[in-house]
Amino acid sequence: MIPITVVDVRESEPLVLEVLRSGSIAQGPMVARLEREFAEAIGVKHCVAVNNGTTALVAALQVCDIEPGQEVITSPFTFVATLNAALEAGATVRFADILDSDYCIDPASAAALVNGNTSVIMPVHLYGQSADMTGINALVADHGLKLVEDAAQAHGATIGGRSVGAFGLGCFSLYATKNLTSGEGGLITTNDDALADRLRILRNQGMKERYKYEMIGHNYRLTDIHAAIAVPQVARMFEIAEKRKANAAALNAGLSGVKGLKLPTELPGRSHVWHQYTVVLTEDAPINRDEFITKMTENGIATGAYYPKLAFDYDCFRNDNRVVVDDVPVATRVAASCVSLPVHQYLSDADLNTIVETVSRLLG
Repeated sequence: MIPITVVDVRESEPLVLEVLRSGSIAQGPMVARLEREFAEAIGVKHCVAVNNGTTALVAALQVCDIEPGQEVITSPFTFVATLNAALEAGATVRFADILDSDYCIDPASAAALVNGNTSVIMPVHLYGQSADMTGINALVADHGLKLVEDAAQAHGATIGGRSVGAFGLGCFSLYATKNLTSGEGGLITTNDDALADRLRILRNQGMKERYKYEMIGHNYRLTDIHAAIAVPQVARMFEIAEKRKANAAALNAGLSGVKGLKLPTELPGRSHVWHQYTVVLTEDAPINRDEFITKMTENGIATGAYYPKLAFDYDCFRNDNRVVVDDVPVATRVAASCVSLPVHQYLSDADLNTIVETVSRLLG
């Protein structure tokens, strides 16, 4: 089976052993090292590590001081953590449609939702490519909004030479399958000194110093063990992205012209880090998405439908008046027909050839 992802963190063993032998395994110097090196890698002043990517979103929204009834505008085409975090932070959630070019939030659609209750806009940098931050920044400036970036899948991606996570409060995931992983973990980036200070206090039960409480806080801390897993990968983050980019280019070259298949692209002025290589089966495809996934599995190739339904399209959200369902035709269409193929850095040339030949045969 050619897997959709491969997790290999054996290079982290020496640092993990160093932490274990130190006798200090909670948040400590290794977390500080991870924060420092990631901030330097993407060009921001501050990085605050937390225990997972969802927590990163929750904490970022919490320091935005959202009041009851205030709204967060985000994408409906995302992992449900985006929606869950906004609800946990006390927001009402509105959904802008996405662009067909990058599957990220459409600034024009978001602008149509802005009203007197809008507090935060939260774009999702999906699959490893930046959202249209030029349009989103203009919207933020025009309406005085706060900006939280869901960059869970986009470590090191840029637009106009500027890294995602450097525009507002950037939230990255270190979950096991991400390009940069610690098994579980999250990173929040910012250039705002005051917000960084509040985040560090918030994650540590509201303490700036031991037993000196300055705010209602939480235990959002990351352990030194988890940080030790991630640290060696930071130095190779862009190397990993380049390998994935080469694999995506090989897939695009091999699959170009296949009927019924819309291929992903790296848009001008943006660097795509290819967390996922996601195609869309168009109306003229001879089989539907479910049939395609089944046949790919039968041929020994794992795939993933990320995401098969829109974030709000589940029973648990239908009767929650804080979840406002807006008309999102592009997102609805893409969610029903998208499928991701393997693009990870461990693919061989033979793997790539097998993927291209199998997809071409199934759709040809």
